[in-house]
Amino acid sequence: MMDLSEIRVIGIKGIPLIAVHDDLGKLICDAAEAQGTPLQDGDILVVTQKIVSKAEGRIVRLETVKASSFARRASRRLRKSPRLVEVILQEAKSIVRMVGHHFITETRHGWICANSGVDQSNVSGGDSVTLLPVDSDRSARQIRERVQAVTGRRVSVIVSDTFGRPFRLGHVDVCIGVSGISPLLDLRGEKDLFDYVMRVKRTAVGDELASAAELVIGNCREKIPAAIIRGLPFSFDESAKASDIVMPWENNLFL
Repeated sequence: MMDLSEIRVIGIKGIPLIAVHDDLGKLICDAAEAQGTPLQDGDILVVTQKIVSKAEGRIVRLETVKASSFARRASRRLRKSPRLVEVILQEAKSIVRMVGHHFITETRHGWICANSGVDQSNVSGGDSVTLLPVDSDRSARQIRERVQAVTGRRVSVIVSDTFGRPFRLGHVDVCIGVSGISPLLDLRGEKDLFDYVMRVKRTAVGDELASAAELVIGNCREKIPAAIIRGLPFSFDESAKASDIVMPWENNLFL
């Protein structure tokens, strides 16, 4: 098990508004240095999906979208713009639920989430949307490698996004991309305080770290779009991928 007594969560301020092709890794390093909290070996860097998508050009202007007949019909039911619905459909692998104005889909990444992860907030006032990165693990790896090139420090990176949860109100940030740290801590086979051998315990560390970072990132993610988590002992894992945390369909109890 982890030997854990204290961790710190440090919001990184001073990162400028991100545009396409910006050097995201260096901008994060520079901002962390400027505020007096330069990245250190063993840090976990949590970066919001929004700035990753912006840097990678995953932005769509809604006026350029032509809505299909199905999108127009669905938009009346969902009370959403036909063009927005069309973008959501294009990003979806399958439709899971359309209830009221809620549109739950499975993305091509395997995530079950609202609106295929398509988001109008913190973009340009509503006339554009961001899409999820094509490959969030690759995005995390590129940021990690850039941080190491700039600072010489060996860090891990998590790309986070906001999801709802079955049977729970409210939203939390979860891990949708990872590099250098496993999103799951497998405790099966460990013994508890009474020598009971745990058989099912796996901790969603990636999601816990994303949610912890959200506490300092907040809702206005252009002001603090990244955070450092410091002091958590973990084993560096270059083979880790965010899909490790996705529940297999055959084990899903809710759909």
